[in-house]
Amino acid sequence: MIATATEHEKAQQELRSLEQRLDRLQQSNPVGSKGFTKAGIRKMIARLHEELAVFEGSEEAHQSEPERPALAEK
Repeated sequence: MIATATEHEKAQQELRSLEQRLDRLQQSNPVGSKGFTKAGIRKMIARLHEELAVFEGSEEAHQSEPERPALAEK
């Protein structure tokens, strides 16, 4: 799970790298060739998208939480 902004950036870099790798595989290998490799890369890309979405959703939730005033002491 992605828990910090640094991990988030690393995951985005990994995602870009995987997408570039998949593009190269698709260009250099015809349909049906190296299918398992492409499928594995697609699966890693999907996993990263899910983790990024969870992290970004939690960050958005933290930012949109209304601040509660502290209770006054009696």
